Amino acid sequence: MSYIPFTEEEKQRANSVDLVDFLQRQGEQLIRSGHEWRWKRHDSVTIRGSEWFRHSRKEGGHAIDFVQRFYDMDFPEAVTFLLGGEGGLEWNQTEKSAPPPKKDFALPEANPDMRRVFAYLLKQRFIDPSVLSYFAREHLIYEDKEYHNAVFVGVDENSIPRHAHKRGTYTKGEPYKGNVEGSDPKYSFHYIGEDDTLYVFEAPIDMLSFISLHLKDWQKHSYVTLDGVSEHAMLQQLKSHPNLKNIVLCLDHDEAGIEATGRLKDILAEHDYYDPAYMDIPVLQSRYKDWNEDIKAKHGITPIPAGEHPKLVLLPEICENLSSVCETLSAVPDPAAVIREYHRRLTPLVDSEKLAAANSEIVGACLQKMAAGALLSAQRELRQMERPETLGQLVGNLRDSYRPHLDRGWMRTKAEDIREDAVNIDRQLFAPGIRTLQDRQTLVSDYMRLALDCIKAQLFVRLELSQPLQAPKESALNFKMSL
Repeated sequence: MSYIPFTEEEKQRANSVDLVDFLQRQGEQLIRSGHEWRWKRHDSVTIRGSEWFRHSRKEGGHAIDFVQRFYDMDFPEAVTFLLGGEGGLEWNQTEKSAPPPKKDFALPEANPDMRRVFAYLLKQRFIDPSVLSYFAREHLIYEDKEYHNAVFVGVDENSIPRHAHKRGTYTKGEPYKGNVEGSDPKYSFHYIGEDDTLYVFEAPIDMLSFISLHLKDWQKHSYVTLDGVSEHAMLQQLKSHPNLKNIVLCLDHDEAGIEATGRLKDILAEHDYYDPAYMDIPVLQSRYKDWNEDIKAKHGITPIPAGEHPKLVLLPEICENLSSVCETLSAVPDPAAVIREYHRRLTPLVDSEKLAAANSEIVGACLQKMAAGALLSAQRELRQMERPETLGQLVGNLRDSYRPHLDRGWMRTKAEDIREDAVNIDRQLFAPGIRTLQDRQTLVSDYMRLALDCIKAQLFVRLELSQPLQAPKESALNFKMSL
């Protein structure tokens, strides 16, 4: 679609479309979940007004992003459609209201006893009694008076409460979870011991479960919860306690936890807590979905199984196929020409996700050929630099360099990344003069980047485009409602 100069008011109107109304008028099924709606087709997606969030990928946004992501439209198409387009359709909009002023932090009033919280954490969650008693004596866990929630308190360096996480104790239905308004995310529930080890968890019950499973000398170590997967509390404890040198990531054993682990490693490296070139951050994974599921299994309760990251599961197969394609093309005199030829074939097929899905086998084959051409070209450059590597080594390096938390974006984004890689490579190949050693090193890096981007695109095609979402119904265009 050609450029359309939308006004700010038009973009605001489009971005304020009520997504519940939008989806219901597409015939989509939504399930109420507290103040939000869960989309049955993509059950990790929750919707509230014009906002959406995909929990499995930790991504979200507003109406324009939603239509771009799930209905494969570019920005002008999405805005035009949400504004009504040629059909004159007008979607309901969410109410525009200023957010209420933020309240000062205050702990909920405590119940005179902790019977319900003790019963819940001991009998339903199987937390060790000595561990629970310790945190209760320190007033870091208590029961609130109004709702009988378990309250997990986070304190600052002066032991002043700054954060409180509430967890419902009722066992029927989805339990309530939320932070007390005004909580400072830097000071979520934690414990600081004497030695140099900091264990990092997603939530308080994860932390208590891990301690219950590893009781020996537990008070010597330090533990922090992230209030989800935010890094703020971890960084604050490392800043406040410079002796904490040994960081162990203990997040959930599922897709989101695996991605968060990779992201936290990057953040720790950015803050100079470790150098990835010389060491790695230790990771402990529960056998089942999380540490509390491990405890439940020990008590004879069927646990929720662990979930591996689907991209990491598929990655070895794609790399194995890539090795085979490399062997097939190894006698090609000019592997860079392979890149150009298959990029030419690929380009019209990835103009949209619909096209890519309809031609997924051809798209996958083109991506494999391009990746193989890139690796063979890199191998040739390395040989000329007197740094020979086998194809097996190059494929292994490629596999080891893949990070699922950095593999974001949709088909348009991935196609653009590949195009930029190919353009950069050709610019260097056809530049006049003799390439220096630095030029060759840059070229090798660009070849490897192209190969990795082709792998990312293959993963996307295999995992995301197998059941493409249908376009918005034409019949909806005849249904008009006022804003």
